[in-house]
Amino acid sequence: MTRPLYTLDEILAATGGRGTDIADGKIDSISIDSREIGPNALFVAIKGDRFDGHDFVETALSNGAVAALVHRGGGAGRIVVADALGGLRDLARAARERSRALIVGVTGSVGKTTTKEALNHVLSAAGATHASIKSFNNHWGVPLMLARMPESAQFGIFEMGMNAPDEIRPLSQLVRPHIAVITNIAPAHLEKLGSLEAIARAKAEIFEGLEPGGTAVINADNPQIGILLEAAAAAGVARVVTYGFARGVDWQIIDPQIAAGKSFAQVVNGDDRYSLALSVPGRHMLSNATAAFVVGHLAGIEAEVILRALAGFGAQPGRGQRLALGPEDRPLILVDESYNANTASMRAALEVFSSLEAAGGQRAIVLGDMLELGAESAAHHAGLADAVLASRPDLVYLVGPNMAALASALPPGTVTGHFTSVADAEPVVRDALAYGDAVMIKGSNGIGLGRLVASIRQTFEKR
Repeated sequence: MTRPLYTLDEILAATGGRGTDIADGKIDSISIDSREIGPNALFVAIKGDRFDGHDFVETALSNGAVAALVHRGGGAGRIVVADALGGLRDLARAARERSRALIVGVTGSVGKTTTKEALNHVLSAAGATHASIKSFNNHWGVPLMLARMPESAQFGIFEMGMNAPDEIRPLSQLVRPHIAVITNIAPAHLEKLGSLEAIARAKAEIFEGLEPGGTAVINADNPQIGILLEAAAAAGVARVVTYGFARGVDWQIIDPQIAAGKSFAQVVNGDDRYSLALSVPGRHMLSNATAAFVVGHLAGIEAEVILRALAGFGAQPGRGQRLALGPEDRPLILVDESYNANTASMRAALEVFSSLEAAGGQRAIVLGDMLELGAESAAHHAGLADAVLASRPDLVYLVGPNMAALASALPPGTVTGHFTSVADAEPVVRDALAYGDAVMIKGSNGIGLGRLVASIRQTFEKR
């Protein structure tokens, strides 16, 4: 008989809550969304920026939740605690305390979600693996993911994000990783952090939650590598392992090649050399995959198993996923990079697009504003001009007010259209595309380019 995620007694003990008229003592899932209630679910009524979960307790219970963890109101099916989010953190601590899994924490300005997914491929090939979903990497997402980790998991992977200093530290101290990975430092969240150095220090907070004897895995291609190494030493990290294209790193990526929508490289560690092949293009993908390779090696997984798992790894929706829509002989190629953007990821995506050929049609790019770049936002947008031109587009569409700086930096006649909003851009871009074309769509998530991706898919998938 499969052990439940928690018994009611375990939830009450972990949270110090008081339960009333709860019929079933078995909990198999935890949710903060009343619309996504699974079997034997516990609904946690946290208060977010836009919604208060307490307003949806009755809906959650009527949708099948066994109980609701609340800090306001009472009645049947409620477990009352001092603070619902605090109760969720208590459950996360209980899950971590009972776990015997190898725990990996991942952060970085660019590539953390992709690296987390690559890690999931690698570790899942060796044992039962629990990993964060989507980008649940903030003050409620991390405890929710940790609280959901079953006791039987052999590996746990947790992504950690931040918008300001002192946000990753408590997340890492909650997760207590055995291995902490920093993928990249890039100008994201400059509005609140002010400099790349400050971003590096904020990301390095992940080291402060490392378990004694833990390992830091750091991308040495970061110009801020010195800050990261100093932070690791200050946190008393037992072991530091570096990777990247730079010389002198512990795991060096050499002879990178991008061809036919795939990536190839050699990864060298001491006297050992491994042939890495990915089904996705891009130097940045080789870097992310190498981070996963290193962690797999540290976990004791055989190289052949790791390489086979990475060979089957693909880009995720919104993060470089490539779709061929319509007829096989003349499809519309859609590259979905709509989830997020900063200067580093923009350049990486444009570099990959430069090698993508359309099936006889035009090559188009749609670039949306990069958000949270602070006072230097205009300069960062304008600075993409060379990368845009190098990507060889036939059509260039820009979305958002910040993209005016890029429009001004490009030669006259380069920009096909500049729109204030996705709503304005959607019909124009969609109607300009045809089978045989290739289009890449990239911008910060807050711009909402996912709507344009969905519209193009709906239009061209079924014809």
